[in-house]
Amino acid sequence: RTRGSTRFADADKWWSETTARAVVRDEIGEPGTGLVGFGTFAFSDEPGDSVLVVPEVIVGRRGDSAWLTTVGVADISVPVISPADPPAAPVGVSFADGALNGEQWMSVVADAVARINAGDLEKVVLARDLLATADGPIDARWPLQRLAATYPMCWTFHVDGMFGATPEMLVRRERGLVTSRVLAGTIRRTGDDSRDLALAATLARSSKDLEEHEYAVRSVADALEPHCSSMNVPEAPFVLHLPNVMHLATDVNGVVHDAATVSSLQLAASLHPSAAVGGTPTPVATELITRIEGMQRGRYAGPVGWIDAKGDGEWGIALRSAAVEGDSVRLFAGCGIVADSDPEAELDESQAKFVPVRDALGPA
Repeated sequence: RTRGSTRFADADKWWSETTARAVVRDEIGEPGTGLVGFGTFAFSDEPGDSVLVVPEVIVGRRGDSAWLTTVGVADISVPVISPADPPAAPVGVSFADGALNGEQWMSVVADAVARINAGDLEKVVLARDLLATADGPIDARWPLQRLAATYPMCWTFHVDGMFGATPEMLVRRERGLVTSRVLAGTIRRTGDDSRDLALAATLARSSKDLEEHEYAVRSVADALEPHCSSMNVPEAPFVLHLPNVMHLATDVNGVVHDAATVSSLQLAASLHPSAAVGGTPTPVATELITRIEGMQRGRYAGPVGWIDAKGDGEWGIALRSAAVEGDSVRLFAGCGIVADSDPEAELDESQAKFVPVRDALGPA
């Protein structure tokens, strides 16, 4: 566990020392085989703790290959693996406002818009939370399996109580190639296919959303450039269709020249926080988030993912996510605020972003 402004560096150092001491037998040699650590990191320097976990048993699959990795100290014995009992649905789930109710949060959005129009900054991402409580302990496998089934185009994760299905890959490093999927600019789906196609076209032409998206892409490209010998940054985004919303999306790709010394976790640290989860200019935006957002993000919108002994890995952004502890779940949603943002429309967008986890907690 690490904390504060050195949380990424401390975790990366621990991982380097751990892999250096390890005796690894890896007969497959694919990214994600051998020794693997899973991490979830706090959004801000303070407060909040971050964690890197090495499981005793890892089941992996990549294409047509599947494998079982066992990890131990001194002696490794192959564990007996048997099917677990299926997870039970949470019982008696009720929802309540988190730190701020809808009206209070819209006032915060209006405050941010006024600051942007005054020239203090260009964009800020503001988040809100929702609290769910059940009659007994919540088995995280229940929402996880439903998220994986409903959102197959997202990356489903669960590390140390933080779970979700994120549509945004902060960085993937695989054999010297890096990829980052940037999302910024959102519109809610109606469920009517022809209407949604028209909305997608509207999103693709929206000056407000295109401006927000450009900030996010620029921040990722600028952070990756020092590590890359070549990069591909598409000129225009595509529209990513998810069951509940549509996003403007751009895949930034590059070839790293320092793969021997810079791990995927270090790349994630250099990218975090991007404009997609912080704002522009990012230092000004994150300082404003601390002052006006009215809640502690914890690990929401921080990097979450895995790293192997070679430094390859995938680090998503913990969006469409929640923190589970006992019989309670804290859900999160955030919206990018720019000069012409409408507080009521942003509240509606945040409600749409709660939908994946909220529905996953419901009955079958």
